[in-house]
Amino acid sequence: MKILAIETSGNISSVAVVSPDIVLGEFTINHKKTHSQTIMPMIDNLLTSLDFKISDMSFIAYSNGPGSFTGLRIGAATAKALGHGLSRGVKEVPTLDALAYNLKTEKSLVVPILDARQNQVYACVYKDNEKLTDYMAIEFDKLLDSLEEKAIFLGDAVELYKEKILAKGHDVSNCLQNAGAVGLCAIHLPAKHYAVVDLQYVRKPQAQREYEEKNADKQI
Repeated sequence: MKILAIETSGNISSVAVVSPDIVLGEFTINHKKTHSQTIMPMIDNLLTSLDFKISDMSFIAYSNGPGSFTGLRIGAATAKALGHGLSRGVKEVPTLDALAYNLKTEKSLVVPILDARQNQVYACVYKDNEKLTDYMAIEFDKLLDSLEEKAIFLGDAVELYKEKILAKGHDVSNCLQNAGAVGLCAIHLPAKHYAVVDLQYVRKPQAQREYEEKNADKQI
């Protein structure tokens, strides 16, 4: 079994091919260009480098959130299009689960955090590879104050809050979102039909929140 994995939940564009327990190849870009510019060329280049054809892939896996609304939609649309063209199932991998997988041997609390703007992060707390909380959109200070054990933080929001994390006696990792972890997490997940791909935003898009706030006074 080979899985093509896609990660577009933040600024990072990442694609990987994995087989059970092994990342066969991974390309990652974290520099300026948008996912719509990078993902398909990266997939093509990766498969060429591995001497695989897209038809060799058993499934398409993608990071389904939380994260950037635009990025998630691009990743899901790419997975859906490839699934449709190949008549393959797709596998949805929660972004925070995939991030936590990178530290699966860590004995401390593992807390992946993604920048959600407005002093908030998308987060979840793990220990021994088990979720201790739901996926959250939460003010970072509130999250930090809720931790009663030493934790290690990872994800694209770490640089924003690194000083606060270290000041509280916690640790940080420089590990960011990557498609290799998405693919490895997908190995044992069920596949879905490509036509029913789904995203978990955790909170409403900013435009929708602003619209609802603006029109709250008009509701009867």
